[in-house]
Amino acid sequence: MELLTQYKESVRDTWSTGDYDAMLREEGLYEAGARLVRTVAVQPGDDVLDVACGTGNATIPAAAAGARVTGLDLTPAMLAIARERAGDREIEWVEGDAEDLPFPDMHFDVVLSTFGCMFAPRHEVVADEIARVLRPGGRIGLCAWTPEGSIGEFFRVVGGYVPPAPEFVDPPLAWGDEDHVRELFEGTGIELEFSRELAGLHHESPEAAANCYGTKFGPVMLARQALGDRWPALRNDLIDLFTRDGSPSGTGVVLPSEYLVIQGRTSGGAVSQ
Repeated sequence: MELLTQYKESVRDTWSTGDYDAMLREEGLYEAGARLVRTVAVQPGDDVLDVACGTGNATIPAAAAGARVTGLDLTPAMLAIARERAGDREIEWVEGDAEDLPFPDMHFDVVLSTFGCMFAPRHEVVADEIARVLRPGGRIGLCAWTPEGSIGEFFRVVGGYVPPAPEFVDPPLAWGDEDHVRELFEGTGIELEFSRELAGLHHESPEAAANCYGTKFGPVMLARQALGDRWPALRNDLIDLFTRDGSPSGTGVVLPSEYLVIQGRTSGGAVSQ
C-alpha cells in the first residue's frame, strides 16, 4: 500500500509539471471531450461525473449541455486550470482518486472520462468504482488511446527511454483494448458498446510537435530532465513519428490518432447513440 501511495504521489507531481492546457489547445484535443458529451447524449438535469477530468476536457462541455457536473482529478494543479477555463459555469471540482471515488453508491446518471482514468494504476478497481457510483439505467462514456494507434506508438517510443512502471501498475493502453475492458466490467451489470474515433493532433511541424511535448507535457518534460544529453535522441524519435505518421495540413502537420470510445449502460436500457 505504501508503494501504491508513493506511486500516486509521483503521478500527481508528473501531471502538475508543464502546461497540459496549452498542449491540448495547440493540438485541438479539447474537441474529443465535446464529442464524447454529444455521443453519450448528456442531457439537462443529468448528474454527471467526469473521472480524472484533467483541465475539464469533458467536464465543461457536459455543463454547457445543462447537466449538473462534478469534475474529479488527483492533481490540484489540473483542477485549478479547469476552474479557470470553466468561468462562471456551476461545476463542482473535487480533488480525488479514480480508485476511491468519494461519492455514495448510485449517485450519478452519467460517468465520463476522456483519456483520464486509463492512467490510474489498477484498472479493475477503477471499473468497479465507476459501476458503484452509477445509478440504475445510468450510462458511461470513456475515451482511451488504442495500442495500435499513433499515440500508442508515441508511448512506446517514450517508454524506450524511461524506467518501466512498477509491476502493480496496469498499462494505460490496455484501456484501448476491447477484450480488456470487457473483462474489467464483467459482473458489474454494465452493457458495453465500442466504437473507434480519430483525433487529429495539430502542430506547426514535426519539430514543433516534439518541442511541444518536451516543454508542455509533464511525462515527456520529466523524461527530458532525466535523460540529459540523451534527450536529443528521444526528440529525434518523436520527430520521426510525426514525420512518418503525420499528414500535411494547411497550417502544418496533423497526426491522426485513434482512440476507443467505450459506451455502457447499466442493465435495463439501450446504449445512447
